[in-house]
Amino acid sequence: MAIDTTGFVKIAAQLPHLADILAQAIQSLGLSLDHNQQRQLLLYLDQLLLWNKAYNLTAITEPKEALIKHVIDCLAIITHLPAGALLDIGTGAGLPAVIIAICQPERQCSALDSNQKKIRFIKQVSSEIGLHNVQPIAARIEAHEGQYDVVTSRAFASLTDFVLAAEPKLAASGHLCAMKGKAPTIEELQALDQQWQIDTIKLTVPGLDDSRHLIELFKIG
Repeated sequence: MAIDTTGFVKIAAQLPHLADILAQAIQSLGLSLDHNQQRQLLLYLDQLLLWNKAYNLTAITEPKEALIKHVIDCLAIITHLPAGALLDIGTGAGLPAVIIAICQPERQCSALDSNQKKIRFIKQVSSEIGLHNVQPIAARIEAHEGQYDVVTSRAFASLTDFVLAAEPKLAASGHLCAMKGKAPTIEELQALDQQWQIDTIKLTVPGLDDSRHLIELFKIG
């Protein structure tokens, strides 16, 4: 798929190659994204790398690696997400919130992080790529008011910590969705399974050999 290089700075020279990798990943994940959405994903990657130093966004600076480990990694959860308004806790550079918002323009996505710089980047990139369904919020989760159908995170080391932080923001019948590398341990699951129905989904991320899982939790009763 040919992508117009207008507006690209950091990845312009590698654009055809990166666009091919992205298109193949989208197909392999069973997603249906039009030309404009694919362009938005690549523009997001370009902006992420362009503003990385100023905003301290990612340790990954090589475009293909950043495409796979950030963009395609987040694309792998899209088909598994329940419907409804979404809050992404500890969103950082907008991962997965911005990626979800690009793929699902009908969904309202709130991207929350206590780091003001990273929230400024999300505001800037959303404006730059024409994204209207992202609300960037600079706050600690405890200070944020709101109830959401879906609460996601890619940042929490501990599943228990994520559940404790996210549960107060969850609407009735809502789902928590935690992106993890390794599957949770039996101890982690046992600490939660009295109150939560837990579904561990093994993800395959095109181009990535590392283990990836999405943990979905739904309150029992």
